[in-house]
Amino acid sequence: MPLPFLTADRAFDDAVEDAALPFHDRDRWRRPYRPGPWRVAAAALLLLLASYVLVAAVVIAFAGALPGAGLCVCLAALVIGAALRLLRVGTWVSARGLRRVSFLRTQTVPWARVASVRTAQQPVRWLGLPRTVQGQALMLVRHDRPAGEGATLLTDRGADFLARRTAFDRAADAIEVWADEYRPTA
Repeated sequence: MPLPFLTADRAFDDAVEDAALPFHDRDRWRRPYRPGPWRVAAAALLLLLASYVLVAAVVIAFAGALPGAGLCVCLAALVIGAALRLLRVGTWVSARGLRRVSFLRTQTVPWARVASVRTAQQPVRWLGLPRTVQGQALMLVRHDRPAGEGATLLTDRGADFLARRTAFDRAADAIEVWADEYRPTA
């Protein structure tokens, strides 16, 4: 079964070096990088947990406690949904704008509101935890926000790029190219 969100940047792998935006349908939302091994491992563990909960639901159903089995099936559905949402987390681009997908919310910024997308050396969160380390971050600066306030799109210490420095550089470059291509020049 193909999982398109796991092979998001296959076109980047197969593209010619001089074609920065190798997609024909640029109105479709795309993540220009693959999810990292930490994110995929966490989702796989959640799916493994869901399979155990589903087996427990079957055992409970055969024991005759249908309300308990229904509760287990609902819990497994929630865990499966959480695993799929975890795989969707990241920065997505299209001709319409830039989309930041977090676990609980999604924020879309049209290219007209984007002032710049740049890489900055700064303290970043390690795997999204409260601990900060020195690293690189891809920052989004918007026209409708104060000049010093920028949103972090990607970090090289996040779940997608930890120990994958070249993947972070490629993803940051790809998102910067999308921004340069579609951001209106003032």
